[in-house]
Amino acid sequence: MTQTTKVVIVNTGCANIYSVQCAFERLGVEVTVSDDPAVIKAADKVLLPGVGSAFAAMDSIRQKDLVGVIQSLTQPVLGICLGMQLMANTSNEKPGSHLVASKTDLVDCLGLIPTQIERMEVGELVLPHMGWNQVTLDNPHPLFKNIEEGAHFYFVHSFCAPLSEYTLAKCEYGMGFSAAIYHNNFYGVQFHPERSGKAGAQLLKNFVEL
Repeated sequence: MTQTTKVVIVNTGCANIYSVQCAFERLGVEVTVSDDPAVIKAADKVLLPGVGSAFAAMDSIRQKDLVGVIQSLTQPVLGICLGMQLMANTSNEKPGSHLVASKTDLVDCLGLIPTQIERMEVGELVLPHMGWNQVTLDNPHPLFKNIEEGAHFYFVHSFCAPLSEYTLAKCEYGMGFSAAIYHNNFYGVQFHPERSGKAGAQLLKNFVEL
């Protein structure tokens, strides 16, 4: 795959950026990793990765003065795993832990997609939800073009976005939850496309071509 699209991965300071960068390079797509507002704003496509807790990630983004920058973007933006969760209004992931925060102790996120992040309620199943799981769509979407219906993607998470009008794709693990969400130019996937083989590579290719 060859292209001249400028793809920028936001250096949030809390992500395994190298694996995402390598996934694009395997597609023949050159990417830039940056926390420079001018570089991010000039990109054709922007990636928002993240690992760890919502509290720590938002703290890092604020310290880098990137909240307003990310909120102002009008080009397609893709959040991956925690990066997707940061696109929501709030997260109830308690600061510094994987426990549930109280209603008055929610983490304010970027507010890009009108949903909230909640701890998964999976009964006797183990958390985190880790491994390959099937993803389904209610309606076709260009982000999932040429990806087989019911394809499997790789997940590692204990918190999720509930099913809502902003759900693009869904998954089941003791409960139904959003595997992908979107609103306007902002897209988020709870799974790791960079670790999801052929289906994940196709999704990243589709994102570049949006």
